Amino acid sequence: MKHTISALVENKSGVLARIAGLFSARGFNIDSLAVGETQDAAISRMTIVVRGDDAVLEQVCKQLNKLVDVIKVQDFAGKDFVDRELILLKVSTDGKTRHEVLQIVEIFRAKIIDIKAKSMTIEATGSDSKVDAIIDMLKPFGIKELARTGKIAIARG
Repeated sequence: MKHTISALVENKSGVLARIAGLFSARGFNIDSLAVGETQDAAISRMTIVVRGDDAVLEQVCKQLNKLVDVIKVQDFAGKDFVDRELILLKVSTDGKTRHEVLQIVEIFRAKIIDIKAKSMTIEATGSDSKVDAIIDMLKPFGIKELARTGKIAIARG
């Protein structure tokens, strides 16, 4: 089971390495990790997706709270939150497939951000399931490159 954790941390060098080291030392695998500055330049928000049972999640949160650079840890399990992920993907196209790819992009409310004679670069945002769905729909055309940001999340209200 995947768990989404949000951690507010000091925005200074070495914090990411310490947190990644904590996960590595304990044998926890990170499915995705996204970090960015908050409205306060001195604080960053890390959104970490971890796979494991409730015991693993509890252990992860306890270990994170022990780190000096960590201000607050929030586990979104059972809570109301919104999450998004951004992907950029380059898909093969030609005169015959271009219209089909455009229809898929429109259905998913994605954007074409670059077009070349034999490819299109697409930007899409959404939940994990939406992002996975557009990737699955575009696979038959030939995905040349793919970049994912990892999930970002914030509590509702």
